[in-house]
Amino acid sequence: QVQLVESGGGLVQTGGSLRLSCAASGSIVSITTMGWYRQAPGKQRELVARITSGGSTDYADSVKGRFTISRDNAKNTMYLQMNSLKPEDTAVYYCNAVVKIIINYWGQGTQVTVSS
Repeated sequence: QVQLVESGGGLVQTGGSLRLSCAASGSIVSITTMGWYRQAPGKQRELVARITSGGSTDYADSVKGRFTISRDNAKNTMYLQMNSLKPEDTAVYYCNAVVKIIINYWGQGTQVTVSS
C-alpha cells in the first residue's frame, strides 16, 4: 500500500506561480513512476507530468516550458513547480504513484485556481 498526500494548491492570478508537493508513505520502495494529473470541471482527468525512479520526465504539451516535475527520494516527496499559470490550468491536481507497472495509487487532490 502507498499513501499520497498533496499540498500547495490555492488561488493565484494569471502569470503567477505555485508549487505542489506530494508526500508518499507506505511501500514507497516499490514505486516506479510518479506523476501529476489534473481534472477540470466537466473534463476527463489528464496527465500533466510524470517522473520515473530514474529521473526521466514527461510533460503534457500544454505545460511544457512552464511546469517542472521533480522528485526528492530522500524526503519521499514529489513536486510540481508551476510557473506562468493560465486560467486553463484551473483544475483539481492529483498525485499518482505506480507500483509494479499496473497498480495505481492516488492522492485526494488539491485545487488550483488561476484567476484572469
